[in-house]
Amino acid sequence: MSDTREMPRYQSIKKVWGLKIKDIIPKEIDVNQESDGSMWMIPEDNDYDKISLSHHYLRKHNPHVGGYYVVYEDGYESFSPSEAFEKGNVLIK
Repeated sequence: MSDTREMPRYQSIKKVWGLKIKDIIPKEIDVNQESDGSMWMIPEDNDYDKISLSHHYLRKHNPHVGGYYVVYEDGYESFSPSEAFEKGNVLIK
């Protein structure tokens, strides 16, 4: 017999940093080098420079254009679809 009670609910109060993704492009490499699988993330906000995304990050999070590149207080990097990010986060200054 399974327990049909609703699990306890929590509201997140984490502080995160995030940039909306405008594009994800391959890194240019020298013809004599082999790519390490990393790519550049181009933020929608032109005030920020491109960010290097490692092959490990790309495989784990599968980021895509329109979503958010997210960094937590402890330095953990993640990805969030735009709808989830925008519903769950409020800009602080």
